[in-house]
Amino acid sequence: MKLNPHEPQPEKAAIDLPSPAWMTKEAKEVWTRLRPDLPWLSVADVDMFSAYCSTYARWRTAEDFIEGHGLTFVMREPSANKDEPGKIKFIQQWPQVAIAAKCLLMLCKLGGELGLSPASRTRIHVEPEKSDRDKNSERMFG
Repeated sequence: MKLNPHEPQPEKAAIDLPSPAWMTKEAKEVWTRLRPDLPWLSVADVDMFSAYCSTYARWRTAEDFIEGHGLTFVMREPSANKDEPGKIKFIQQWPQVAIAAKCLLMLCKLGGELGLSPASRTRIHVEPEKSDRDKNSERMFG
């Protein structure tokens, strides 16, 4: 039983629906990988799914940077001798650390809305499409 019997029913998006042209190559790869597993997405969900894919690509870019550079870098005092490093002034977090954290939060939020986590999928109830026979019976007998 539907919680909201008057829930709008937007047109289902085709599984082979192409990704939007504006998306990056990396975001399109996420689209291609995940789209077949999301048959419940409608045309109205395309923008949210696009946002998820783009956010995932940004998160991976930031994580790849962190993997290669670490979480922090050292800021030093200027040295009188150009060839000699100055005293450590402080240790700074790379901007990519904050970018990765914000993207991960957004991925969790968008993913929950789209049914991309085990917990969120338990809340999705997709009614099977009626066969032509069922539709005819309904029309004839109410």
